[in-house]
This record gives sequence, structure tokens and C-alpha cells, in this order.
Amino acid sequence: MAKATQYLSIIATLLLLPAMGLAQSPDPLPSWKDTPSREAILAFVDQVTDKTSADYVAPAERIATFDNDGTLWSEKPLYFQLMFAIDRVKMLAPQHPDWETQEPYASLLKGDTKTFATGGMRAIGELLKTTHTGMTATEFEALVSDWLASARHPTTGRAYTEMVYQPMLELLDYLRSNGFKTFIVSGGGLDFMRPWVEKVYGIPPEQVVGSSRRTVYEVREGKPVLVRLPEIAFVDDKAGKPVGIHTHIGRRPLMAVGNSDGDLEMMQYTAAGEGPRLMVYVHHTDEAREWAYDRDSAVGRFDKGLDEARARGWTVIDMKRDWKVIYPDPKP
Repeated sequence: MAKATQYLSIIATLLLLPAMGLAQSPDPLPSWKDTPSREAILAFVDQVTDKTSADYVAPAERIATFDNDGTLWSEKPLYFQLMFAIDRVKMLAPQHPDWETQEPYASLLKGDTKTFATGGMRAIGELLKTTHTGMTATEFEALVSDWLASARHPTTGRAYTEMVYQPMLELLDYLRSNGFKTFIVSGGGLDFMRPWVEKVYGIPPEQVVGSSRRTVYEVREGKPVLVRLPEIAFVDDKAGKPVGIHTHIGRRPLMAVGNSDGDLEMMQYTAAGEGPRLMVYVHHTDEAREWAYDRDSAVGRFDKGLDEARARGWTVIDMKRDWKVIYPDPKP
């Protein structure tokens, strides 16, 4: 009888928990396994948001910066912005018959990305100049939006915006629910990202820092427009990332998340701030569900950053070990 009374008391207490405001909160990171990486993130957020903690940080200073390629979405076999540019070359080719014998276009029209890659940054620069300039900012935005609506990844067959990482979407939401402002700080093109990041990541266009081209104001047919020129205005990669953060955001990040050596200076800049800081690297280790690469990769090389992260005790997410899933369920 005593045991029965005890069980009833426990059940009654459990039923009353929601009314008392003591019900367990849902898991904020359901796609994450219970590993040290997840615990480090949760502990850090608790640390800086607890008003009774000596490490409490006011909401205005809770800045979290995220790289994009390889951090929020995939980046293989090539950065997705380059995939967009290659598709643009194929679309424009009928207007340029000389491209059949002119590099870097000839290789791309044959589907030979390996030969294209031997041209290095010069070939990439020429490709981006041809496909990204000579139009208004509004026209370019429409091109990006139309491409994302129809293009599919050559390996997975998914829409590119379905190749975002579900665990990172959850992390973005979790940070924002705890008073963080989330920014993208990427080497990718500013105007390439802004048309879609709010819908996909919940990050508004004004919270995107990226590489940019010189843009000028003109009046065409009586209408004010912004025209994209071939000249590069700013490269938001490596040492450019702290500069972009300072120029655009004006606050040193409390937390920085990246995946490659291109993010190392952003990590160092974040770590150099006073008080608690969290530096997080995504390590691509899952060859079955995504790709496995680091030190020798031409795309998303993770070499110096990996060494420094291990030496300084930064958090390194192991995709294979730490994430239950990689991508969201495909949309019907």
C-alpha cells in the first residue's frame, strides 16, 4: 500500500510539472549526438547567458559569426558559387562561339573541371568576372534566385539549398533563442548569398559579410540602379575576415564557427577578445554521408587551422562522430 501511494505521488508530481513551469525543455540540438562538442556549445551558451555568472555577457555583445561554404552547407566538388558560374558559362556559350577554344571556358564547356582547376585563381577570377558583372545588382539577384530554384547538385541530386547542415540550422536557432545575433562571414560573394540566406538560415541580408565587387550608382532610362563592375572591392577571406567583421559588424565575435584555414584569422581574432570565447571548427570526416577531407583538399583545406585548434583546445566538430544526420529531409 505504501509503495502504491508513493507511485501515485510521483505520477501526480510529473503531471503537475508543466503547470509549475518545470517541464523539461525540448532538446535544442536534436540532430547532435551527446559528445564533448555538443556539451562545449551548451556549456558556453549557459555560461554567457546566466545572469548570476561572472561570465555573463549582455545580449548586445552576443555576436556569433559563421563561415558559409563547408560550415553551413557543403562545398564539394567545387564551391557552389563556382557551380553557378559554370552553369552561367554554359548558358551564355551560344553568344560566344570563341569560348570553344578559349580557356578557361573551353574546359568547362567540355565538363573538364580538372583542367580548369590548373588555371588556379586566375582562371577562377576570369570566370567570375564574366559571369558576375556587367549587370545591375537586381539582375544579378534574380539570376542567383532562378538558379537556386532549378539547379541540382551533380552528386546528390538535391537542390543546393537542401545541402545545408541540419545540425547547424539547429545551432543557429538555438543561439538566436538565447539572445545571440548570428552573422555570416564568408569568402563567398556578398551578392550571391544575400538573396537566399534569410529564407534558408534565418539570417537577414544585412547580417552577411562577404567578398564584393566594385558597384556604382547609375540612372538608366530614368531609373536609379546599382551596376556591378569587374573590379574586386573586397576579399572576405583569411586576414580579410577580421577586417570585414570590424568594418561591417563593429563588435568582436563572442563565438566563431568555420571549417577551413580560410577561417583561421577569424578564429584568432575572436579568441583574442576578453572574457569567455568559443571557437568551433567543423571537420569533414564523413565520407559516407558527405565527404571526408582536410589537409590536402583543394577546396576547404583544413591544415593550419586543425593544428591550431588542437593546440589551443578549440572545439572541433567531427561530422561522423558528432552528428546524427547531415542534411534536412528533402522537401516533397
